[in-house]
Amino acid sequence: MASISKHKSSPTHDFFRSSRSSKHLIISSVHLRDRTPAFDLVYSSSNFSIHPLRAPSLMVKCSRIDGNVSSAKKTILHDLYEKEGQSPWYDNLCRPVTDLIPLIQSGVRGVTSNPAIFQKAISTSSAYNDQFSELVQSGKDIESAYWELVVKDIQDACKLFESIYDQTDGGDGYVSVEVSPRLADDSENTIKAAKWLHQWVDRPNVYIKIPATAPCIPSIKEVIERGISVNVTLIFSLARYEAVIDAYLDGLEASGLSDLSRITSVASFFVSRVDTLANAQATLAYQLYQKKFSGPRWDALVKKGAKKQRLLWASTSVKNPAYSDTLYVAPLIGPDTVSTMPDQALQAFIDHGSVARTIDSNVSEAEGIYRALEKLGIDWGYVGSQLELEGVDSFKKSFDSLLDSLQEKANSLKLVSY
Repeated sequence: MASISKHKSSPTHDFFRSSRSSKHLIISSVHLRDRTPAFDLVYSSSNFSIHPLRAPSLMVKCSRIDGNVSSAKKTILHDLYEKEGQSPWYDNLCRPVTDLIPLIQSGVRGVTSNPAIFQKAISTSSAYNDQFSELVQSGKDIESAYWELVVKDIQDACKLFESIYDQTDGGDGYVSVEVSPRLADDSENTIKAAKWLHQWVDRPNVYIKIPATAPCIPSIKEVIERGISVNVTLIFSLARYEAVIDAYLDGLEASGLSDLSRITSVASFFVSRVDTLANAQATLAYQLYQKKFSGPRWDALVKKGAKKQRLLWASTSVKNPAYSDTLYVAPLIGPDTVSTMPDQALQAFIDHGSVARTIDSNVSEAEGIYRALEKLGIDWGYVGSQLELEGVDSFKKSFDSLLDSLQEKANSLKLVSY
């Protein structure tokens, strides 16, 4: 995996060390492959230093929310939305989809999925066997059968979140489904796949996920222009995030619709994969969000009912056990944002999280960290590109692995092959 220690002038660096007059800087590079850093970067107006990370207050051992939340009991997730304007979503989906009900009662307001999530759900559960057998016996090929399984889950989940969608006038209650990761470098076929999935799912509260790869930026604009709501995924850098915002604005302007209120979008900014520097970059992303969704251009779209493309914090699970288990949730709380959390992060935040606006509480520090690293030669564009390539590759492998698993399942059931 990529290293954030990539330097414009030198291919490998384990540590950057610099001293300037009254300022001292020691920054541990972040190696994303083994996630070994034992220090966090601390910035103040007079110096930089590194400090040992505190041990987490709770390590969640279960891999699934237990669902023991009463529908009558408000939780911290309700407070998160009602007090700070951040929507908590759940980053997982599997059968039975009705397992989402206690999560909705606890305050979850939407669901995200991806090829890796479905790979795990379908390959490790017998809940899909009956439908899969029927599909293959009826003549469906393996990939077509896969999409049938996925679309049913998405439709069923959309139904569960429909009341939230209606209550918020389309502001929340979305379920996301991703186009094939094999299309990440194919703009035209991504557009076709997005239209096909949108028509098939046929639910107002579905988000079609499109990766923020360079070839797919035009796809985002085209799909928004056609009135399809989009979750733009795999965003790792500020430059690519700004391109995603521009694609959304361009699509709204090109739509020709007099009422834009039913076209919505989220921009999924991945945080944990950038490790200890993630929250600084996320803080700056929020500043960019506020800048881009203001001014004359945006005001003209608001008059037609346009809604802001909310920032969604994705990949919020903590990979390094030395880190706090809410590291990528608690510091990123702010209005008009979404935090999508897998089981571990969600359970941790419910158990011992706190609600307070934090996303812009340390803007100057975030700017200082970001600029200091740029001065040291860290190429953020390169880092983002590497992480994007790895993210796409990971989803492709999950997709291919699942199709292989389904083929094996078909063979074991003595069904037809490819």
